[in-house]
Amino acid sequence: MTFVSANDASIPALGFGTFRVPGPDAERMVSHVLANGYRHIDTAQIYGNEAEVGEGIRRSGIARSDIFLTTKVWVANYKHEAFIASVDESLGKLKTDYVDLLLLHWPNEAVPLAEQIGALNEVARAGKVRHIGVSNFNTVLMQQSVALSSLPIVTNQVEYHPYIGQTPVLRAANQLDMSVTAYYAMADGKVFDDAVLKAIAATHGKSIAQIVLRWIVQQGVIALSKTVSEHRARENAAIFDFELSPDEMAAIHALAKADGRIVSPEGLAPVWDKMA
Repeated sequence: MTFVSANDASIPALGFGTFRVPGPDAERMVSHVLANGYRHIDTAQIYGNEAEVGEGIRRSGIARSDIFLTTKVWVANYKHEAFIASVDESLGKLKTDYVDLLLLHWPNEAVPLAEQIGALNEVARAGKVRHIGVSNFNTVLMQQSVALSSLPIVTNQVEYHPYIGQTPVLRAANQLDMSVTAYYAMADGKVFDDAVLKAIAATHGKSIAQIVLRWIVQQGVIALSKTVSEHRARENAAIFDFELSPDEMAAIHALAKADGRIVSPEGLAPVWDKMA
């Protein structure tokens, strides 16, 4: 497994995501992927499957200390008391006394960012969290978060796939010694009909999913893969035995479009950085 280092955190470059994975499937797949080499699991309070993720970890037989576990605090829990209580509830559901990474799931202007970052720092100092980070933040919010935090902000988890350019976020993360974690890598299935990706996949004898995940991790970005198929999970993990050429990387980057963003819920999304 390849790792991404940022602000003293060492994060497995390939993680298993559980967004929109129903509880029983989450339990089954988390147990399976851990038993087959994955060491990074990503969930969130709003996904409604933390308990099943925790049970899947327990069933896998893999030592908790060998697993990098991420969850996210939902925006409704950002006020200080609710924040602390929600983290304790998440730990109970996940059957662990700490998570490796805790993220703010989306921006929420109803609660001062300083209060949100302060709560992240508090649970980390209490030993409930090893590392802290953010999700779906633009570059201004990334910079503000770092300035407000006494502990390192180690990642920003954002939508990233071949049809969206995230150069501003990647550049800001590099300047702030943060990592970037990519979700929605398959662009809601759009990648599977792409002629450019089909051609590159044929050249390497790999699946399109493997090509996209390789494109992400080859940039030094953490990739989250998601599937409810044991076969596809094993296939998705087989991305560290080949490299894409500079021309292939550039060809995939060239697929980005100004309107390529898919996830931008009203009332949650910030003012996004313009694609560069």
